[in-house]
Amino acid sequence: MNELLYKNSPPHSILSLLAWLYIQLVGLTSRINITGDNKHSGAAVYALWHRQEVLFIYLHQKQNVCGLVSKSKDGEYMARILKRFGFTFVRGSTTSGGLMALRGLIKAARSGYSVAITPDGPKGPIFKAQPGIVYLAQKAGVPIIPVACALSRKKILRSWDKYQFPLPFGRIEAVYGRPLPVAETDDVPAKVAELESALNALTEQAEKLLRAGNQEPSL
Repeated sequence: MNELLYKNSPPHSILSLLAWLYIQLVGLTSRINITGDNKHSGAAVYALWHRQEVLFIYLHQKQNVCGLVSKSKDGEYMARILKRFGFTFVRGSTTSGGLMALRGLIKAARSGYSVAITPDGPKGPIFKAQPGIVYLAQKAGVPIIPVACALSRKKILRSWDKYQFPLPFGRIEAVYGRPLPVAETDDVPAKVAELESALNALTEQAEKLLRAGNQEPSL
């Protein structure tokens, strides 16, 4: 775990530090409301759409969480950011080193780490979960916890998932769903569909909470 592939790269070192500082700024200057239980006891697989990952990193820093990071140069930035926030990580993706990465995540979960996965990443399609997350939960014997958020101040990037880049001094609604148990005998496609439905429902709930909060009268 925690493998850095571009160790002598000043741009990766500098930009990851700036990203860490910026995410801390967003978290400290934003009003963050949390709905649901974000303190699950024991290991679990946290699932969230790729476009919403920044808030999760801030909320779960230094909480014994292991992430999945691609081996690309772009992935190196995320690896260094996660390391600064106290995460562990395994390198790999569906296009490179996926099987070894999955085995690494299973091992981490069995060792007591919670695992964070963006089931539609790293290249989509948007809002479509891949079956690996269900297989991971099955083999590790842990539940999946769906998570979603909504941001009042953000910049939407021109990426495949319309990545939501949070801006400081806003309101953020984070919603945690009930743990989704995954048995060894469960039908994987059916469980993937259940997870997709849960993530989309939580995203809609977060947006509704955000709109309701924006309509509150000023004091």
